[in-house]
Amino acid sequence: MTTVRWVGDHLPHRQEPGPRRRHHRLGEHLVLYVVAGGVTTAMQAGLFLLLRPWLDSVLANLAAIAVTTVVNTEFHRRVTFADSESTASRRRVQSVLTFAFYAGYGSVVLAILEALVDAPSANLEAVVLAVASTLGGLARFVLLRWWVFTRHTPRT
Repeated sequence: MTTVRWVGDHLPHRQEPGPRRRHHRLGEHLVLYVVAGGVTTAMQAGLFLLLRPWLDSVLANLAAIAVTTVVNTEFHRRVTFADSESTASRRRVQSVLTFAFYAGYGSVVLAILEALVDAPSANLEAVVLAVASTLGGLARFVLLRWWVFTRHTPRT
C-alpha cells in the first residue's frame, strides 16, 4: 500500500512503507506524538477547567478524557502513523483501553492529591492531571507504535 505524506513545504510525495522505512521513522513518529500529546493535554486541561465548576474533579476528568482520547487517536491514525495499517476494531480497543487507563489513573491521582492537600484548587488538579497524563503518554506511545498502528507482514 502506498501512502502520500507532506514533507515540509514541498508537495506530497509517495513512499512505500516497509519494515526498514518504518524503523527509521521512529524519530518522526515520536516528534509528532509529543506535539499531539502536548496539544491534547492542553485540551484536556482546558476542558477539565471548563467543566470543573459544574462537575466534581473525577467526572470533569472523565468527560475531558473521553473527548480528547477520540481526537488524539484519530490524529495519530491520520498523521503520526499514516503509513501504518490498523483495523477499526484495533483502534476501538485501543481507545477503550486508553480511556480506561487514564480514567483509572487520573482518578487515583486525584484521590492521592485530595489526601495530601485539603481542598485543592481546580488549577492544581489540572496541573497534577497534566503531569500524570504526560507520564502515562510514554506507555501509550509504545502501545500505539508497536500494537495499534503496526505493519503486519504475511507469514510464509
